Amino acid sequence: MKRICFVILAILLMPGLRAQYVKKLGIAELEQHIVNSKKPLVVNFWATFCKPCLEELPYFFEQSKRHDSVELVLVSLDLPDYFPAKIDEFLLKRSMTGATHFWLNETNADTFCPRIDKSWDGALPVSLFVHPARQYRKFYNRALNPMEVEQAFRELLQ
Repeated sequence: MKRICFVILAILLMPGLRAQYVKKLGIAELEQHIVNSKKPLVVNFWATFCKPCLEELPYFFEQSKRHDSVELVLVSLDLPDYFPAKIDEFLLKRSMTGATHFWLNETNADTFCPRIDKSWDGALPVSLFVHPARQYRKFYNRALNPMEVEQAFRELLQ
């Protein structure tokens, strides 16, 4: 009987043992992650419901694989109900596990957008390229095509 109870308990707890890929953070924590980085960063803001976001994400992964000195940071702006299960499921289904994944726990775009860049109007997708050692910072307030992503990575690493 003890053995059966143990097996049932183990089965019930298994879903909770699955690794969580996306971490919740606020804008101040994200700013600290960017400021404290020792390596070049590409920070892409996206959401699972954003078609242009989903179209450009593979370009970022492709360049990230070519430039392993760059940290690819994907910041989900999905609704709170999506965190963490739906975002994790989305990432796993698309094999998007080779990046740092955050979910921004913020609801007021008027507050967090200008903290990333004053020109950000809240639209998605947007990307921020940062190279701390060079004091390089470039913000793209739109979706990027494959050639633009490749060029942005090159400029980041020059």
